[in-house]
Amino acid sequence: MKRGEEKAQADTKARHLTADELQTIEETFDPELRFRSLAWPMTLIASTILFLLSSYHFYTAGFGIPQATVHRGLHLGVTLLLVFLSFSAFGKREIRPGALAPFGLPLTDWGLAIAGLITALYVPWIYSELAFRVGNPLPIDIVMGTVLIVVLLEAVRRSMGWPLPFIAILFICYAYFGKSMPGILVHPGASWSNIVNHLYLTSQGIYGTALGVIATYVFHFVLFGVMATRIGLGQLFIDIASALAGRYAGGPAKVSVLSSALLGSISGSSIANTVTTGALTIPAMIRVGYPRHFAAAVEAAASTGGQITPPVMGAVAFLMIEYLGLPLTTILTAALVPAFMHFFGVLVQVHLEARRLGLRGLSAAELPNVWKVLKEGWLTVAPLIILVAVLLSGRTPFAAAFWSITACVGVLVIQQVNAHGLMRGLRGTAHGVWEGFILGAKQSLSVTAAAALVGVVIGVVTLTGVGFKVAYMVTSVAQDWATSVHSILAFLPFEMMGVPTLTLLFTLLLTAIVCILMGCGIPTTANYIIMVAVAAPILGLLGVQPLVAHFFVFYYGVLADVTPPVAMAAYAGAGIAGANAFKAGNTAFRLSMGKALVPFVFAFQPALLLVTDNFTWSDFFLAFTGTILGIIALSAAVSNWLFAPLYRIERAALVVSAILLVAPDLIATIVGVVIVLPIAARQLMSKGQAGP
Repeated sequence: MKRGEEKAQADTKARHLTADELQTIEETFDPELRFRSLAWPMTLIASTILFLLSSYHFYTAGFGIPQATVHRGLHLGVTLLLVFLSFSAFGKREIRPGALAPFGLPLTDWGLAIAGLITALYVPWIYSELAFRVGNPLPIDIVMGTVLIVVLLEAVRRSMGWPLPFIAILFICYAYFGKSMPGILVHPGASWSNIVNHLYLTSQGIYGTALGVIATYVFHFVLFGVMATRIGLGQLFIDIASALAGRYAGGPAKVSVLSSALLGSISGSSIANTVTTGALTIPAMIRVGYPRHFAAAVEAAASTGGQITPPVMGAVAFLMIEYLGLPLTTILTAALVPAFMHFFGVLVQVHLEARRLGLRGLSAAELPNVWKVLKEGWLTVAPLIILVAVLLSGRTPFAAAFWSITACVGVLVIQQVNAHGLMRGLRGTAHGVWEGFILGAKQSLSVTAAAALVGVVIGVVTLTGVGFKVAYMVTSVAQDWATSVHSILAFLPFEMMGVPTLTLLFTLLLTAIVCILMGCGIPTTANYIIMVAVAAPILGLLGVQPLVAHFFVFYYGVLADVTPPVAMAAYAGAGIAGANAFKAGNTAFRLSMGKALVPFVFAFQPALLLVTDNFTWSDFFLAFTGTILGIIALSAAVSNWLFAPLYRIERAALVVSAILLVAPDLIATIVGVVIVLPIAARQLMSKGQAGP
């Protein structure tokens, strides 16, 4: 207790961050939110366009969208216009109006904004003629397509940074200079006319599936998340988590995990979740005695779970619908157990760390009353219940989004009228809807631009066939490694793994590394789309089920948010905690080991996803039990605590047992348990004594 009080006095820096300071931290580590300040009347013009864009999508969610290319072109054109209104070229937040900057917007930005709008709308405009133009483009088509590609590169650079534009440029160069490529990567090459034709006039490029999903499902659910937060659903989740978990050892850290799990059901942004919940939980964790970097890491690791938590799962659940042709309910069911495993893994390490440091929970005076919280905020849960109910009823995600957003507006009306009376309440509702719709559209700008640019990458993959070439290269390397390792293991008196199993293991390892590297600086959605085109075929060659392959690359793409050197969520948490950012990133990665472990489990035992081919409950329970025990063993090893401090040999043994426990094999699981039992017995006997 005394230690916690001393920490509270020493750590004032992490307790006095204002809303503006938190916003600054979020903008610092999330380039998607670095909106510039506009001079009047551009502020009103931009706000009106943003509101109309959200209104258009709200209407189409309830009453249907126009023809796909028209809908995608309209959404992309307006988005590009808004990107150049909202993001400056070099991060300058405000520009004074003048001859070279009418209404505070530089002439170059005006030119790019108008060019983006016109070139994006050009394809819908000539849609009736596309059947005669594809493969035989006119010069005007090539000019328009070239301009749009250049504008997209600049739009994504402004809103997200250089990594994704750089990758897109590399792919374009690969398509153009195919004859000069080495070895298996060589191909006949394509003229610029053919490249633009494929990327611009067909549905295999910019106007492909990625943009289509963003322009339909994703925008609607981003808008729902914003509106649900405005009515207080996010705060309700935080209060409930505090009431349920705050009293236990290291309470604020457990509140962080639980609240992030709940908040993740309506928000898919790791950085936004880190800042939203971390503003409360990180200072509280420091106050009870957690080290600064650990507090930041806990919040970051827990917040990245929002991207894998049903029913929203960021944008990826809806992309999976299109790529896999499966119902949304199947995708969400498959996500349940892996999401639980991630939060369970973080929670176990948080608990062990609290026990190791002897930390207290929050006092009764620091905790909200759960019944009071539910009594005052139960109505805010209604939109989420409606969302889940409509999805489970078998109706479209459009309908679920429309009715849940409508419910948010209804709850807002009730809240405002009860608080301010009828007329002032209606005005307050109108103001809330105006601001919510504007923010929802703003948060979709960068992801739309990124999805369109990812269409360029996907277009090059389909044009050149490079995905299958990469798949062949990776599987060949993995097979060579597997053969070498198998020859070494042949000296053992028993066979542990055959060449096919080892080949799959090494392929998974290589794929995971590529996913993490690709995720450095690239948003999860864009990373997933690229890896589906490049990495998923690799796993498909080895017989991995499509659903399993997609979940594997998705999970390792998400892991990039807490993997140094570009662990943006961890760095945002470190900004709140006043901690060393790199140390926080390393710790966050360690806390996310459950997420890193689980994809290998369901790759070898798909039953963990519940809805895969040849599912049996016996396979599921073996994989589930083994994974739970494996996570506990691994958490104890890295935390240096089970019931008491561990010897080094015990930590090594626990790592070995964790690997055996998560292997979907009964014999391996039993051996893993046998290794753990004597360690646990010694720990229980030495509990409360001085450690080694």
